[in-house]
Amino acid sequence: MLSETAFDATVARLRACRVCRDAPRYGAPLPQEPRPIVQGRASARLCVASQAPGNRADKSGIPFMDPSGTRLRDWLGLDAAAFYDASRLAIVPMGACFPGYDAKGGDKPPRRECAEIWREELFAGLPNLDLILVIGQYAQNWHLGRSKVGLTDTVRRWREILDAAQKPRVLPLPHPSWRNSGWLKANPWFETELLPVLKAEVARAMAPR
Repeated sequence: MLSETAFDATVARLRACRVCRDAPRYGAPLPQEPRPIVQGRASARLCVASQAPGNRADKSGIPFMDPSGTRLRDWLGLDAAAFYDASRLAIVPMGACFPGYDAKGGDKPPRRECAEIWREELFAGLPNLDLILVIGQYAQNWHLGRSKVGLTDTVRRWREILDAAQKPRVLPLPHPSWRNSGWLKANPWFETELLPVLKAEVARAMAPR
């Protein structure tokens, strides 16, 4: 299919991209060899729009191959086989490469070059999406417009955002990093109200057609 070929061609070009290291538009060059990590097929109906691969994902070449991925799969109600089924679930980060660590030992923000160059083309190759899960503030700003209220209030508006008249539909989530455990404790509505709906929506999007 043309769309399948187009998506695969975009991913192949992305995986050869070295802009953030060799010709950075913003700040210092990427400190290590780029290893772009993206998952998907044109047939996918569910997309995880995330921030950037972590160090473990960078080493393995597999997205969310870390404790954050374990938590995310639990949120979605998916086992690893379903989560890594590229024909049903796409993973498109804001930055396709691990951005390195900041001075405090956390991951740096996604490289801005990546979304500017590749994001629209990648999503053009995913024409069958029903639902995009936007994880973290960087993805939420891209897909929902830059917010003045912050991540917590954006995620609190999840029903309004999910029910908006748009296709594909969008559902905002916090990052599943274990660094956010305090946020989850402070916002129990996320587990009691949002997660049951999230699991049901994911099951619907992943169901065979």
